[in-house]
Amino acid sequence: MPDPDVFQILFLAAVAAIVLYQLYATLGRRVGRQPEDVAVTATSGAASAPVDPILQAEGVATLKARQPDFDPSRFLTGARAAYEQIVKAYAEGDRETLKPLLAPDVMDNFERAMAAREAAGRTEKVEFLTPPRVDLERVDVVGDTAKAVVRILAEVRTRTKDERGEGVDDRRTAELWTFEREVKSTDPNWNLSFVAAAEA
Repeated sequence: MPDPDVFQILFLAAVAAIVLYQLYATLGRRVGRQPEDVAVTATSGAASAPVDPILQAEGVATLKARQPDFDPSRFLTGARAAYEQIVKAYAEGDRETLKPLLAPDVMDNFERAMAAREAAGRTEKVEFLTPPRVDLERVDVVGDTAKAVVRILAEVRTRTKDERGEGVDDRRTAELWTFEREVKSTDPNWNLSFVAAAEA
């Protein structure tokens, strides 16, 4: 009669062997993406770079299909500079600076407002308390005309002088400025074609 202790040891050894085999069968196989797979992918193809959120703005891909050299970041840099230049020129009544930057309808509106201010004997100067923030909202391409809508947040100080004296007004502004240009034009400049209030 075999020793019960020996029989129990043999039984437990068999169970352990089965368990170890199952563990090997499960953990020993390559499941999913392995570290070496990542290394091969990285070396066999171009490394993936973070996607610029500006490039994901609505309509950017459509414009780049028509104008491959369109650079949203450079465009926004130019939009900020144009905004500061237009706001200051409007306050000072500088028509010579404004005319090439504005669409005819916008220039007409600015002209009426400047003329009314001058008729009232009032002068203005504007300074920016912080650099304006500009964000590309969307781009629309209609026919051969590209329109880029830019959200602009700014903190400005306006100094006004009239017969009653000088007043100082600090305020925050939130506006949507629409710039447009003809895609086929050799002139790379964008003109301001519309201004609307926006939520801050």
